[in-house]
Amino acid sequence: MSKIKYVIGMDFGTDSVRSVIVDVSNGEEISSHISYFKRWAEGRYCNPNKNQFRQHPLDHIESLEESVVGALKKVPMDIKNNVMGIGVDTTGSTAGPVDKNGIALALKEEFAENHNAMFVMWKDHTPVEEAELINKVARSWGGEDYTKYEGGVYSSEWFWSKILHILKEDNKVREAAFSWVEHADWIPAILTGNTDPLKIKRSRCAAGHKAMWHASWGGLPPEEFLARISPLLSGLRGRLYTETYTSDNAAGRLTAEWAARLGLKESIPVSVGAYDAHMGAVGAGISPDTFVKIIGTSCCDIAVSPKNEIGEKLVAGICGQVDSSVIPGMIGLEAGQSAYGDVYAWFRDLLSWPLENLLSSALSKKEIKEAVDSIIPGLTEAASKINPGESSLVVLDWLNGRRTPYADQKLKGAILGVTLGTDAPRLFRALIEATAFGAKAIIERFNEENITINQVVAIGGIPKKSPLVMQILSDVLDMPVKVAKSEQAVALGAAMFGAVVTGTYKSVEEAQKNMGSGFETTYYPDKEKAFIYNTLYARYKKLGNILEDELRK
Repeated sequence: MSKIKYVIGMDFGTDSVRSVIVDVSNGEEISSHISYFKRWAEGRYCNPNKNQFRQHPLDHIESLEESVVGALKKVPMDIKNNVMGIGVDTTGSTAGPVDKNGIALALKEEFAENHNAMFVMWKDHTPVEEAELINKVARSWGGEDYTKYEGGVYSSEWFWSKILHILKEDNKVREAAFSWVEHADWIPAILTGNTDPLKIKRSRCAAGHKAMWHASWGGLPPEEFLARISPLLSGLRGRLYTETYTSDNAAGRLTAEWAARLGLKESIPVSVGAYDAHMGAVGAGISPDTFVKIIGTSCCDIAVSPKNEIGEKLVAGICGQVDSSVIPGMIGLEAGQSAYGDVYAWFRDLLSWPLENLLSSALSKKEIKEAVDSIIPGLTEAASKINPGESSLVVLDWLNGRRTPYADQKLKGAILGVTLGTDAPRLFRALIEATAFGAKAIIERFNEENITINQVVAIGGIPKKSPLVMQILSDVLDMPVKVAKSEQAVALGAAMFGAVVTGTYKSVEEAQKNMGSGFETTYYPDKEKAFIYNTLYARYKKLGNILEDELRK
């Protein structure tokens, strides 16, 4: 390369967007900036008691601009002038209604405060009944089971469930919504000006894993099947899409308007979007036999398999197997847990309730915040001194439902073995063990289908911050767990796709080879503790089997 070139990896998470400027020659992260969604931070349009989590598209637009401009402010002009492309990932399935021009309904004055016109977040579980209906019809209607490449169970976290729920709940949105878009499709669309819902380059990753898209039945499920689910879905298929695109393709080129807003060159390519977990797995160096865990508020797990190895095998109980959703040319397999860091945050919030509600008049806001912020570090230190099996506690980690194995968002968590000797550190350690047991159940599901997993790679905030969580995970899985060196492995993965669409690299694998960050830490299992955890894991599974029906009520 005659001169150094750069790309921007843009990572839309649950509460923020991170933009990272990356040197395409070696993957060095030159600059980054995080912008938090302001309305989301205020809790607007959300009702946790109803599992309702919506986001205003203005949060995405404003934070997109703020994050890119913030990252560019930290670099000299010669780097700004040599940003050659953009890669984009988002959470998902995060879907929202749009009009005929692809304008998100919530951007229109009449829908500006209507939560049903917002993007329905992945963690929004209001469509539980709709997911149950989709599963019932898929098994009973007498034709193809269109959930079979989605692990055989359709989730309330996914595309069609969310759409049907909003169509049932809100007549005004139903009448105004010409089509629906995934957030992963909408961001590249607005950046490139290609917002026509019938022409947007739709993500293979999003469509295959969450919308029952598959080439073998000509794209999305047929009209007959969708109408059988509900008449409200009749006609919508024709206003969506047939073709999908992998993220080594450009969605288009940056418009003059967005180039001016961001301070970038006009017409640089923007990749087709994909989900954060899938691009994060690429940033973490995923390859066959490697299991990448993206651990944050929830956990997404990604594996890839060469087509000739997986063949026609269908892996039941996961979140989909999709041709080229992760690395083009391989089958991408997704699983995950609906709550991971959120489990620990729930316990922190439980313990901090007296501080924030009973002592608020006696303490300053600063003192309360400092006290709340000290809870997790203090619990971690105390829990690290407790041996596995020392208490009688076993916890089911389904506090936000179960994503894998076999999605079921009606499930709730449970705690077994509480005594008068149970204290906060012991319960906290049991919660950490529970999330690790949930991870083990997922890997077992893959192993049962003879899909080999030889190593685990962890990325995200928790792997960087909590050696205790990572060590317990290694002990429970009884295998090494590597932590990627990159601080922003998901955005780095997006940047790799950005480098491919610029033509710098011919393939994702070539971009990985040149831009990968490697690993900073490897946690190795303590064999003695692994043996104890194997016994505790058996109790975890037994408890789940006994209580599963009760926990759906």
